[in-house]
Amino acid sequence: MKLLWALRSLLFVLWMAATVVPWGILMLLLSMFVRGERLYWPTMQWLRMAIWGARVICGIRARVQGLEHLPTAAEHRRAVVLASKHQSTWETFFYPTLMPHPLAYVFKRELLYVPFFGWAMGRLDMIHIDRSKRAEAWNKVAEQGKRLAAEGIWVIMFPEGTRSERGSQGVYKTGASRLAIATGVPIVPIAATSARCWPRKSFLLRPGVVDVSIGRPIDSTGREPEELMREVEAWIEAEMRRLDPEAYAGPART
Repeated sequence: MKLLWALRSLLFVLWMAATVVPWGILMLLLSMFVRGERLYWPTMQWLRMAIWGARVICGIRARVQGLEHLPTAAEHRRAVVLASKHQSTWETFFYPTLMPHPLAYVFKRELLYVPFFGWAMGRLDMIHIDRSKRAEAWNKVAEQGKRLAAEGIWVIMFPEGTRSERGSQGVYKTGASRLAIATGVPIVPIAATSARCWPRKSFLLRPGVVDVSIGRPIDSTGREPEELMREVEAWIEAEMRRLDPEAYAGPART
């Protein structure tokens, strides 16, 4: 069985490598003429190809609940901050294919140096930071986050900061809640069980279902960052235990 998974995973990696080069070149050329949403949606087509490849080649399917909690595509200027559980590369590829609004990821600037993929992402209106300079990084997130929120673009952050092992609970940092408070927009918690199929730091993909659950928006008005993030964390971790009970040995940390 593991040999079959390995062969399918290898085919998936080859699929991504074969498609990202022409896509990246095309998006770099397109960025010379268009920017903003007119560049964002074509750029996201490669992520659709990657998610399609994960489903067809490796048997990874998505099951989503809670989409009704998000502003619709018609509510163009209604911004939110998305705060998601982070277990895998899978959800970073999947969310832009799911959401009806453009997303702006907050990500480490080293990703800009990834050939073709990083070069193309660098042409989009996202927030890339130097994580070694925390004060400078937050100032950049706050400044660009306010501008993006005013344009109706959703900023997405992973409060744990890095991918966590299946069944584990990382330290939730307050960047997303601070940004929600600074911009005056709600924060939407998201749980995702992606490590079931695509574990952290692994390219051995396993067939199965990734559950994604989107919570109700949490109002940031008059809240403190720590207290708001604790509410986000409590919802996400309780939902993770509901969606993937066999992965967790005990209740969420409070």
